[in-house]
Amino acid sequence: MIYGNHGKLLRINLEEKKFGVEEISEKTLNETIGGKGLGTHLLLTEVDPQADPLSPANKIIFTAGPACDTRIPASSRYGVFAKSPLTGIYTESYSGGHLAPVMKRTGFDAIILEGMSGTPVYLHVNHGGVTFHEAGHLWGLESYETEDRIKKEVGIRNAQALVIGPAGEKLVKFACIKNNYWRSAGRTGLGAVMGSKKVKGLIFSGDARAPLADPALLKEYICSLKEKGKDNAAVKAYYNFGTPMMVAILNEVNSFPSRYWHRGNSENWRNLSAEYLRDNLKVRSRACRSCYMACGKLSRVLKGRHKGLTIEGPEYETIYAFGGLCCIDQLEEVIYLNDLCDRLGLDTISTGNLAAFAIEASLEGKVKGAPAYGDVDGIAELVKKISARQGLGDVLADGIKSASQKLGLEDMAIHVKGMEPAGYDPRVFKGMGLAYAISDRGACHLRTTFYKPELSGIISPQQIEGKAELLIDYEDRAVLFDCLIFCRFYRDLVTWDDLSTVIAATTGQQLSKEQLQRTANNVVSWARMFNLKAGISKKDDTLPPRFFEEPLDKEGNQVITREELEYLVNDYYQLRGWDEEGVP
Repeated sequence: MIYGNHGKLLRINLEEKKFGVEEISEKTLNETIGGKGLGTHLLLTEVDPQADPLSPANKIIFTAGPACDTRIPASSRYGVFAKSPLTGIYTESYSGGHLAPVMKRTGFDAIILEGMSGTPVYLHVNHGGVTFHEAGHLWGLESYETEDRIKKEVGIRNAQALVIGPAGEKLVKFACIKNNYWRSAGRTGLGAVMGSKKVKGLIFSGDARAPLADPALLKEYICSLKEKGKDNAAVKAYYNFGTPMMVAILNEVNSFPSRYWHRGNSENWRNLSAEYLRDNLKVRSRACRSCYMACGKLSRVLKGRHKGLTIEGPEYETIYAFGGLCCIDQLEEVIYLNDLCDRLGLDTISTGNLAAFAIEASLEGKVKGAPAYGDVDGIAELVKKISARQGLGDVLADGIKSASQKLGLEDMAIHVKGMEPAGYDPRVFKGMGLAYAISDRGACHLRTTFYKPELSGIISPQQIEGKAELLIDYEDRAVLFDCLIFCRFYRDLVTWDDLSTVIAATTGQQLSKEQLQRTANNVVSWARMFNLKAGISKKDDTLPPRFFEEPLDKEGNQVITREELEYLVNDYYQLRGWDEEGVP
């Protein structure tokens, strides 16, 4: 018997407006666990790695893991998988909020959208299958209104919707998928893949419950996890301050990326900090379903030209992208740009990076009409032009790799495999340099969150020897988090033993640490195989030239050398069991 999952896959043919339900074997679920494991397995078997990401040949795969729709505090998340239009390789993205448990109650472990609709549609998925709804009247609407309209039209209490904004419709290659207004499957352009298929949104309802292998064990574990979090310092910090607490921490260690990666600190960081947020705005902590960490901050602007504007956020990554890289020194203005991106359906990390890149391109005389550093209204207009694909915005809408090639500024552009890094500078945190270089979806902090051990003193940020081994331990646990699917912020509370317990309680599998590591390694290797078939090779597992050549400090010491990164990458390959070219 299958536990923790339903053993069902829903395949939706958008061109023919048909659907079918297929069995997922117990063997497949045991080998993949679910979530990322299942999504990656399906992507590798369903999608040609050479396919055009915006063509009918690409598919979108939604998954909910075996921990979803339990009361485990970390478990209210869903995953999305496809070939990325931004990077041209494997991609995954995850989102929290309140949607995932409802998606799971449709009775499907995976939902595959294939083909392309001839006209705009939205889909109602429930335990009976799919209802197709015409969406021409929604095409062009911003994300908040779209979500409200779909929920009202379907009219089912507690139904949950995910949607795209105008940026996804215009195939902006870093458009995202939104749910619960402010939650995002944010990176790598999955909103553009939905837009290419003319799917404005999906709404979920149902009452199917996946059976659990050992409900008593799960209840016992949930109690222990809640007890563990009671006096935990990290839990208190997330509850009180959220991710904006990272502004002060990273500014202190010269790793708060500023002025398009030319500096590691901001003189006006206090106006962007968690303390400023708490002291100058009306803030209320908000949680995903069952979570006690409540890292989300519902923030209302109390003064100035944006008085009354309310968002959940801003998160640290948005603050770094607009506040640091674009030199905007007022948190209320970052919130304004955050809200604009949310409405349009744009990833804030990529958008902030591209705005700062455009400013630099203007200073180099490569473009006209770009804003200046700190010019909020000019940056807002550029964001709108990106979403509408107008003028310079059309060039930037294809992403940093394409834009830098067109403008002849490839050496200035900061990205790995076409995706911009998060707000942790690898010239300071060299483990993050390795994390960016080898991440399966391009430069990414979430595949390992390796800034945590480097910041906390578990390992020196500058150490090279032995670093890849510790990074793999973090990456493997993160992979298993994404198979279940768990929130990253529980990484200090959920140990290897806890992972074994959760998998046993939900799926019935009794897996040792070594078996869990083997499963994680398999999933990482599947993603690598997809990327190799898509054209990635060892030469792509590197960093932008500026990180090697442009030091952050005046003494010229804060760089990561090519030799250091090569050592780290080679060590990583060997420990993964890959050959010297990075082939599993």
